[in-house]
Amino acid sequence: MKKKLCLVVFIFSTYYLFAIGEQVFKIGAGVGWSLFEKRDSVMESESQRPWAVLALAPIKSAYPEADMFISFDEVQSSNFYDKQGRYTVEVQGRTDQAGALPARMGKGAARLFGDKGVAIKPASAAAQLSPGRRWGDFSIEFWVQPFNMGNGEQLLQWSAATRSPEGYASQRILCISVKNRFQWTFSGFFITPAGDTPQREITLVGTSPVVPKAWSHHIIRFDSQTGLLEYMVNGQPEAVAYATSTAREGGEVWTPLIGENGILTIGDRFTGLVDEFCLHSDFADASTAKYPGRGGRVETRTIDLGEPNSVVVRVDASTGRMFTHNNIPRSEFAGGNIRRFSDDAELQFFIRSSESPYVWSDDWRVFMPGKNLDNTRGRYVQIAVQFYPSGDREASPYLDEISIVYKPDEPPLPPTMVTAMAKDGAVILTWKNSPDIDTTGYFVYYGEHAGEYFGEDALQGVSPIDVGNKTGVRIDGLKNGTLYYFAVSAYDSLSPPHLGMFSREVSARPLRSE
Repeated sequence: MKKKLCLVVFIFSTYYLFAIGEQVFKIGAGVGWSLFEKRDSVMESESQRPWAVLALAPIKSAYPEADMFISFDEVQSSNFYDKQGRYTVEVQGRTDQAGALPARMGKGAARLFGDKGVAIKPASAAAQLSPGRRWGDFSIEFWVQPFNMGNGEQLLQWSAATRSPEGYASQRILCISVKNRFQWTFSGFFITPAGDTPQREITLVGTSPVVPKAWSHHIIRFDSQTGLLEYMVNGQPEAVAYATSTAREGGEVWTPLIGENGILTIGDRFTGLVDEFCLHSDFADASTAKYPGRGGRVETRTIDLGEPNSVVVRVDASTGRMFTHNNIPRSEFAGGNIRRFSDDAELQFFIRSSESPYVWSDDWRVFMPGKNLDNTRGRYVQIAVQFYPSGDREASPYLDEISIVYKPDEPPLPPTMVTAMAKDGAVILTWKNSPDIDTTGYFVYYGEHAGEYFGEDALQGVSPIDVGNKTGVRIDGLKNGTLYYFAVSAYDSLSPPHLGMFSREVSARPLRSE
């Protein structure tokens, strides 16, 4: 009997400690980010921590209007592909994927070793490089990080054949390194409006040196209204030419007419990294900012804390930032509850709570991670986070983990020291108050079998009887000679109220008075 008593006391004590303690709901880290269903310009990044973090998505992580987009994000170089589905991509020779940390954007970049490179061919008549296509505006855009930038390294080549009255002629675009600069040559690429004569060769050479082992952005773009062919590096103009009959502004504009059996090759004789290669069918924006100035935002779906009137004590967050130092991508884990960084990259946190998963009782409120919250109650909560880039838009804050620390408002604990005293046609019950301060009343359960409280005899009504906020009651109308079993539970002020556990069971048999 003593052993059983000790076990009961232990279970009761454990329940009591759990009821009054704080609980933690985690998002991120090893748990994942699936709860953040709404995401605007925010992506999961896997190169900063042992698990994925949330960070700003680069501006050009997708090109929905492009004719060709190759991100080089696939883990295996053999899986490189055109995300628009218009071209086949084949890795030839020794080319691999460099991984997310060296990459300029996304999860990887192509690492080229000057061994045949990556061959790209049109696979659809919708492809801009398919034979016989007459172009209007176009842009060729990419990021590059040379290893050496030696003279004569061939970064890009388009090779095809065009028909002319004299037979077939060679059509070519060539980009090679010359004295630490890229030189672009277009041969047989721009054709007269009649389509009978290829224009003479056009050459553009950059004026700024391309620094080895540093990322630089390159775009060469054509305006079919004026014939302007413009080469830009890191958003700055480097060289211009005109594909016109006069080779100057104002002449008859000649436009590209794509030849037959064409192949575009990236890195045939080039050593270095290439990322985010894109062919546009317009005069594309030359901006080089990595992250959007307006930032990005994420919101969780409704989080159920399990009990009405739960109190959110605080929300902790571990954060960091992704940035570039000496042209090398870096990651800095800041730790707990740091939301702003020295370069003005910043995170802003919001919360709202409700008793309904469909109707929110308050608007989004800003909070500081790690600080205690006031008046944040409800069974349901939502968290939102706004991400802002650094002042130069080259660094992004990242979110490593969120911990919602809360106290569930669980049902009141049962009263203690319940006693039953038999009377003539009645039983007097007494008990000691529940230790929970939010207890507002008690239910008395009764019946004729142990553990089964379906009694109907009492004058006060069928089981259970609401006796209000009392510590005792006389139950009248019971049958003399019948053994009744009783238990008491507490309830709180919620609507509907939380109903607590049963107290220990007691019994009594009413008898006629002598």
